Amino acid sequence: MIKSMTGFGRYASQGDGWSQAWEIRSVNGRHLDLKWRLPSSVRSLETRFEKIVREHATRGRVNVQLNLQISRPDILGLSLNSTMATAMLDQISAFATERGDDFTPDYMRLMGMSFLWEDSSSEPDPTLQAGLEEGLVKALDDWNDARHVEGEAMKDDLLVRVKRLSKWLEQLKERTPQVKETRFETVEKRMQTVLDKYSVELDQDRLLQEIAVISDRIDVTEELTRLDAHLVRLDEVMQNGGDAGKRLDFILQECFREINTCGNKAQDTDVSRIVVDFKAELEKCREQVQNIE
Repeated sequence: MIKSMTGFGRYASQGDGWSQAWEIRSVNGRHLDLKWRLPSSVRSLETRFEKIVREHATRGRVNVQLNLQISRPDILGLSLNSTMATAMLDQISAFATERGDDFTPDYMRLMGMSFLWEDSSSEPDPTLQAGLEEGLVKALDDWNDARHVEGEAMKDDLLVRVKRLSKWLEQLKERTPQVKETRFETVEKRMQTVLDKYSVELDQDRLLQEIAVISDRIDVTEELTRLDAHLVRLDEVMQNGGDAGKRLDFILQECFREINTCGNKAQDTDVSRIVVDFKAELEKCREQVQNIE
C-alpha cells in the first residue's frame, strides 16, 4: 500500500503503577529525521525506541512524544544514599551542639541535593520498558493507518492523472507523423520556389538529403516510446505499493526529460499545446509524490 509521509498517531494506556500516552506527528522529508520528547526517567531507552520506529518508517520528519506518569516510586529505580545523608546531618548536628545552637534538619533541602540520589539501575523497570515499547508499536500502527488512508487517496488521484497523461501521449503519437509530412511539404515548396525563381531544376537527391536531415531532427519516436514505458512503470509502482516515493520521483523526472525533448524537436503548435498540458500535469503529480514515503 502507498503511504503518505504526513500523519498523526496516538496510543494511551494505564499500567500497574504508571500510565503512558504516545503521540506521533510527521511531515514530508527526504530522509528519516526523528525528533524525541521523552521524560528524563526513560531517556536511556531512546536508542531502543528509535530502532522500533525505523521498522515502521523510512522517510519523513517524525516527532515522537511520550507523556509518562509514574505512581509507584520503585519503578523509577531511585534511592536515597541514607548513609551519606545521615553522616552529613550528624556532622552538622554535632557542629551546632558545640556552638550551643539549636539544629532542626531541613529535609526539603536534602531533596534538592542530587548527589544524594542514586539510580539503582541503568535502565527503568523491565515491566515499564516492555509496556512502553508495546505502546510505541501501537501508536506507530495507528500512525501508519492514518498514512495509509491518505496514501491511498493520493494513489487514486495519481492514477487518474496518469490516465490523462496516457491519453495525451496517444495524441502526440498521432500528431507527430503529420508534423513530419507537413514539414517535408513545406521544405519542398520552399526549395521549388527558389529554384523556379532562378530557373533551376529541382535536384531530387538534394531534396532527399534535406528531408533526411529534417526527419532525423524532428523525429520523436524514441522519446515517445520511452515516455510510454515510464507511464506504464508509474502505474506499476503505485499498484505494487511499498516505499514508492523515491522511485516515483525518479520516473517523473525522466518523464519531464522526454516530454521536453519532444516539445523542442517537434516545433508544432498542436504538439506544443499538448506538451504544455502534459508538463503541467506532471508537475501536479510531482507535488503529490513529494508526500509519498
